[in-house]
Amino acid sequence: MVRETIDRIGVVGAGTMGSGIAQVAATNGYDVVMRDIESEFVENGFESIDDSLERLDAKDDLEERPKTIRERIEGTTALAELADCDLVVEAALEELAVKQDIFADLEDACDAAVVLATNTSTLSITSIASELEYPERVIGLHFMNPVPIMEGVEVVVGEKTDESVTELAHEIAADLGKTTWQSDDKPGFVTNRILMPWINEGIRAFDEGVASKEDIDAGMELGTNVPMGPLTLADHIGLDVCLHATETLHEELGDRYKPAYLLKRKVKAGDLGKKTGVGFYEYE
Repeated sequence: MVRETIDRIGVVGAGTMGSGIAQVAATNGYDVVMRDIESEFVENGFESIDDSLERLDAKDDLEERPKTIRERIEGTTALAELADCDLVVEAALEELAVKQDIFADLEDACDAAVVLATNTSTLSITSIASELEYPERVIGLHFMNPVPIMEGVEVVVGEKTDESVTELAHEIAADLGKTTWQSDDKPGFVTNRILMPWINEGIRAFDEGVASKEDIDAGMELGTNVPMGPLTLADHIGLDVCLHATETLHEELGDRYKPAYLLKRKVKAGDLGKKTGVGFYEYE
């Protein structure tokens, strides 16, 4: 069913996740087509890739020059440019209707042997593929942020996903230098099902005066050997992203995932974390 060799990878979305996936694929020798709906978004994606490659090169973490890697990536606003890809990874807005529309367009543009993957962190793979003629070729490839640094990829298997597609997903992730774990298509999968309530409870503990934000983070870092405490991690992920994920889990799994009031208040105020300069902490 799937193509025996993967040489060209398409990425839909040039934001933080999409540009990171494109960078990692190109770094590992794949030709990449990175597509977004506006040329401005594509250029922003290339700027992020260039900055990331320069930082990695300064640390001697690249086997090739940044220019060589960068030349493997094409940018486009035309979805039809993905037709020649052997695998396409969608990393667009985390809304079901948006993803369903993208996958319907991808099914029209790509032949039936092309694997279509989604980087969704919470949405159902089965639902994303539900309107397609060939839902068996759809799978979740949930990369962690920041993609060039984080070693893990969560492979999420939908109700109709073919076994050959699942095997290919693990193989491609390994080729990209990642280690995989597999999840069934249940709300939040493995990662966010456990991570979001951990972050949410850290926010509640701060809001209820259990401890200062610094002590909550220090307690979790030193007491459980995680690299970041819940409030620092929430700032790095983006408080809006955390709220959206938690609301999705709340809707699917009930009140144990109810978003903390302080999380909702900060998002309404526009304090989204590191990307806006202010979250639970302040950033330059």
